Amino acid sequence: MDRTRLHHLLVREAAEAERRNPRSRAAYDRADHLFGRVPMTWMNKTAGAFPRYLDGARGARVTDIDGHEYIDFCLGDTGAMAGHSPAPVADAVRYRFAETGGATAMLPTEDAEWVGAELTRRFGLARWSFSLTATDANRWAIRLARAVTDRPKILVNSYCYHGSVDESLIVVGPDGHGAARPGNVGAPCDVTLTSRVAEFNDLEQLERELAHGDVAAVLMEPALTNIGIVLPEPGYLAGVRALTRTYGSLLINDETHTFSAGPGGCTAAWGLEPDLLTIGKAIGGGIPAGAYGLSAELADRLLGRADLDLVDMGGVGGTLAGNALSVAAMRATLEHVLTDDAFARMAKLSERFESGVQAGIDAHALPWSVSRLGARTEYRFADPSPRTGTESEAAADAELEDFLHLYLANRGILLTPFHNMALMCPDTSDQDVDAHTALFAQALAELTA
Repeated sequence: MDRTRLHHLLVREAAEAERRNPRSRAAYDRADHLFGRVPMTWMNKTAGAFPRYLDGARGARVTDIDGHEYIDFCLGDTGAMAGHSPAPVADAVRYRFAETGGATAMLPTEDAEWVGAELTRRFGLARWSFSLTATDANRWAIRLARAVTDRPKILVNSYCYHGSVDESLIVVGPDGHGAARPGNVGAPCDVTLTSRVAEFNDLEQLERELAHGDVAAVLMEPALTNIGIVLPEPGYLAGVRALTRTYGSLLINDETHTFSAGPGGCTAAWGLEPDLLTIGKAIGGGIPAGAYGLSAELADRLLGRADLDLVDMGGVGGTLAGNALSVAAMRATLEHVLTDDAFARMAKLSERFESGVQAGIDAHALPWSVSRLGARTEYRFADPSPRTGTESEAAADAELEDFLHLYLANRGILLTPFHNMALMCPDTSDQDVDAHTALFAQALAELTA
């Protein structure tokens, strides 16, 4: 690829973004009282000099304050996998907040048992507790794992993503051993004191780390996602489960992003048997929500421990966790929106998206690849697809990624800003997918001219 041509195309698209979005540019420039000029600093992870500002969103569409409508394949980086403001969730939230009231009363609702039973049907874990984010679900699952095993360390995969969990910000360094992930902000201690790390798809490295005998739990995504989709090789996940049992470590599956694999995530689709499971974002239909599930045996062991403060200041839970509004949103999402039938349709759309991307790659003989996980598809600047998180990180190309994101956004399509990921929701259409296919082909034609 001609890098000079790529640079000129990127400059052109950045200038076009400035021209098309004067109100977003002005809003960003006025935001003097916000840290980094945005409500949350990760909103600066955007192609171009400023983010587009939201006006509204419905289904698979987003509108910005400059009046542009976008086909949205970002979908809140999974948080809006149910689509934006799906009617059943909006109705449930309105009823709970405006009609019934009592969104935050520190009292349980009957909806909670329904949600727990549905999560058991989907994922197989017998007992459930709720949070507001997957990050908190992971933090609390980690505390429970340490309590029940009396071990200090958590093992994760290099370049994994588990929110802002301190223990997860570790990567495999050049020497093959754990090191702090670059850019980690304000680490409370050297991450190697709390964590161990192994490459995804590397059972030998995993066993080497587990053999120390100090790992309370392996916290992992069944497929890496936030570093780009990295799929498990045949036998890898079964090997992880066997090794954790051999060395007395618990297994926590984080299905927050891999929920795209189906109604029960990878755990159901691939017949996995974790001891704990964490999930967030999508299950609330846009309302902050998260959950963690435990096996019946593990739940009984924990509840039988008189020395653990599970109901007050023991470090598990929060005042807003499991609030009536979040639980009502979870029930509406799981019962009426992200149904088994919806997942089947979303997966077919993702297959269509994958085929369109592959056709574009093949037409120009590019050394790229495309990976799919149920309703989620991603194109990678490597062929074959990376098999570890470190390989995936090395395959990134910031300039190329920014060009593609700006090219698509300037023509009405949004991808997840963190990588080249496209997610389908129940409102996504064949026409939406085909629009991306056509624009992707146009972008590649310009790149390779």
